[in-house]
Amino acid sequence: VQLVVSGGGLVQAGGSLRLSCVASVALDSFEDMRWYRQAPGQQRELVASISRYGSIDYATSAQGRFTVSRDNAKNTLYLQMTSLKPEDTAVYNCYVDFNYRDYWGQGTQVTVFS
Repeated sequence: VQLVVSGGGLVQAGGSLRLSCVASVALDSFEDMRWYRQAPGQQRELVASISRYGSIDYATSAQGRFTVSRDNAKNTLYLQMTSLKPEDTAVYNCYVDFNYRDYWGQGTQVTVFS
């Protein structure tokens, strides 16, 4: 499985970004797909997850500002981020567990300046 992440960048506080994670296999292959982030010197944080059946969970920090979605036709997972804050600055990455193995994308840097 290959995961290719894109969409990060530099954005002013209050702005928006949409991250994409394109999988090399059909999304229905995965029980769930997740977005994580990791800021320098901090532990990796689960931001959002979406199951094969559409069940969605968010971290408290993401609730109400971030939206996770999936387009099975495009084999793509999305993370729409709005009302971004400087504390959202981190490397964002997508993750799947497939056949009892962990797969990660290459990550994308999101930097929010005030």
